[in-house]
Parts: sequence; C-alpha cells; structure tokens
Amino acid sequence: MKALTFTLIEQPEERLDLSGLTPVALAGLSETQVTRLHIGTSRNPAFVGDVFKVAGKDVNNIIFEGGSRRFDKVGAGLNSGSMRIIGDVGDQAGRRISGGSLYIEGSAGDHAGSCMTGGRLEIKGNAGNYLGGPLAGETTGMEGGILIVRGRAGDYTGDRLRRGVIAVLKGCGDYAGYRMIAGTIVVCGRTGAMPGYLMKRGSLLFDRPPENPSPTFVPCGKPDIAFASLFDRFLMAEKIMNKPLLGSKPGKYGGDTAVSGKGEILFRQRDHLRSE
Repeated sequence: MKALTFTLIEQPEERLDLSGLTPVALAGLSETQVTRLHIGTSRNPAFVGDVFKVAGKDVNNIIFEGGSRRFDKVGAGLNSGSMRIIGDVGDQAGRRISGGSLYIEGSAGDHAGSCMTGGRLEIKGNAGNYLGGPLAGETTGMEGGILIVRGRAGDYTGDRLRRGVIAVLKGCGDYAGYRMIAGTIVVCGRTGAMPGYLMKRGSLLFDRPPENPSPTFVPCGKPDIAFASLFDRFLMAEKIMNKPLLGSKPGKYGGDTAVSGKGEILFRQRDHLRSE
C-alpha cells in the first residue's frame, strides 16, 4: 500500500497546526474527509486541501513532500507508525511523542520533542531553543525516547529532562541540561556557557572538555567507570554515532552543587583526542 503523502502546493499564508495529521488521528478517514480537516490557525483557517495535494492510503506511513517554518506541531502526539517530512518544520515538532518514529529532513523550530515519552525523533538539520523541554507552566520536560539532532541545537537543550536520551551532533547553545532531573544528553562539538546549570541528577556527555562550566561544578578527576564504554556501544548500536564518544577514561565534573549535586559532566580527554 502506498504511503499517505501530503504534497505541499504552495507556502502557507498562516501558521498551521498539523497535530491532527498523525496515523492515529487519520485512521478510518477517507481522502475527502482528510482534505476537509482544518489546519489553519487564523479566523478563517485553511483546510488540508487548500495547502496539500493528498495521495496514498497507508496512514501508518505518512510523508510530507515539502516543508515550511510555518508547520507547527508536526507529529505531535505520535504513538505508532512512521512520519517523514522532506523540508523544514516550525515549533513543537514531535511534542509528546510516545511511540513510532518521526524523521525531519530539514531543520526544526523551538521545543522540538517537547515532553516526549517514547519513540524516536530525528532531525537532520538544526533545532531551535528548548529541545525536548517543557512549555511554560509545565514541570517536566522529556520523559523517554530518543531525540537526535544531526545539526546544531539552540539554548536550553534538555531543559528539565527526566528520562531518555538527547543527542546533538554539531554543538549547542547556552545552558544545555538546564534544570535536568535525570536522563542523558550527548553533545558533539562546542557547547555554550553553563552546561548543567541547576541539574539535580543525570549525565551530560561531551566529546571535549566544557569551555564555560558553572563555578558550582567541581572536578572529579578521571574515574575508571564501565558506563562510558557501555554508552559508547549504545550510541553506535542506535546509529547515532559511528565512533566512540568518550573513550575509556573520560574526565568528570560533578554538580550542580547549587542544588543536589548528583549530576555529572563526562567528557573526552584531550590526550585521548591526540592519540587517536
């Protein structure tokens, strides 16, 4: 059966809410019913048929041909099946995903993967601020699943992360792991100021020493731990990386001592970088 495909006719004149175009939301609808769904956010909201040409019937395999920074909430609430967007998307892509897979072949706006609890979200380009983080008024961010950004992420990556793995492969902005509760954040490339600020538990894993750590983190030497090699194998098994991130003896900072101080920043030592 051919994938259900939404082909962009022209760039939308308003921001679109695409949270209703997921496998579970579209199951059982005819093509005519799908084209009549409201997706606009203005007083006279656009219908699906105004923006997209619809073809195919397999709702468990959805493709968007063409993207826009006005595509908000793409894949929000996804719990099964797969979705692929060929282009950029707007804010809150993959918010509250609990299962399935969402692949974005462009860049995403703010709050991508916000509060997701399972499944896999992969962004080929860059991501905005608050990757995986909660919206205003919410107390926890991402609580499960795997979130991968092949490009760069903005500030506050993993804000209030509680469970799951976030991997950013070309660096991120300031305050990565801000207010982390638990979980793991991987960053390759340069990080901004104050990583792990106010984190209670969890792990930040870097491919180089942090340049501007908070003064409330303390050096812990080079602990001989099995976790580093085990997690390297996980990253390669999930095809997130194709070589070890930390090496056998990473450096470590502990913190944030301004709160409970049970978090950690593990990073690849420079001497390992030179020897390999």
